[in-house]
Amino acid sequence: MVVAALDTLLPSILSVLIPSDCRICRTPLTNLSRVPVCQECFDEIQRVRAPQCILCGDRLASAQLLMGDGRCVGCRDHEPAFDRALSFAEYKGALRGLIHLLKYENVTPAARPLGQKLTEVVSELLAGRSESVPLLVPVPLHKDRRRTRGFNQAELITRTAAKHFNGKAEIAPAALVRHRETISQVGLSREERIENMRDAFRVVDRGRVAGRIVILVDDVMTTGTTLSECARVLKKAGAERVWAATVARAFQGADLLAAADGGQQEEVEAVEVAASV
Repeated sequence: MVVAALDTLLPSILSVLIPSDCRICRTPLTNLSRVPVCQECFDEIQRVRAPQCILCGDRLASAQLLMGDGRCVGCRDHEPAFDRALSFAEYKGALRGLIHLLKYENVTPAARPLGQKLTEVVSELLAGRSESVPLLVPVPLHKDRRRTRGFNQAELITRTAAKHFNGKAEIAPAALVRHRETISQVGLSREERIENMRDAFRVVDRGRVAGRIVILVDDVMTTGTTLSECARVLKKAGAERVWAATVARAFQGADLLAAADGGQQEEVEAVEVAASV
């Protein structure tokens, strides 16, 4: 009883002695946490409710809904190599801030709540399926970028999510490598983005992916070019089906740069997101 009371009171006492603010909205935190984000910001992160493309998950406009087949214009004109892509929420607000903390401020414990969101996405992809255990493959970073950052955020998120499936999903962080660095995707046409990503990835162990259902995992999806190229390479190596699961989706109707506050870090983030996804 006493121990339980101390466990409850101690974080509140320490929060007074060691003041800290939410790293997203800057309001004072009432409890200490490894993830310095307030409950209000966490509550802001909600599932996407808008009508979405059945292939890539982009938001559908009213005119596209009238076409009847559930695909966006982009997928109708250039069908992606993955069989389906699904995201938890739109890349904005608190979710954008949480991803920013992980990727650019090295708050690696943020991978846990992001992985929990991803768990819902993977569960939805697997709903009603009793087939073989799927392979969870995080989208890899080039070795130079991983060395600079110190970790691959997609892998951290994937590892958190995999714990929730109790052996019903297998993680394979080394199945895919990014053996060629690519230039920024910002300002490139669809054709140029595809060419930029062409042959940037390689399957290391073809035997591990052959005949398997593979779920590609990343933190953010923008145009889907990177995920599509990963899926193309995996299918070439024998994967039966490839789905994509991301925590966030930057809808193509949304302006990423408008979400930035004009600071240098945000400009770098916008460029890197568009370049890497």
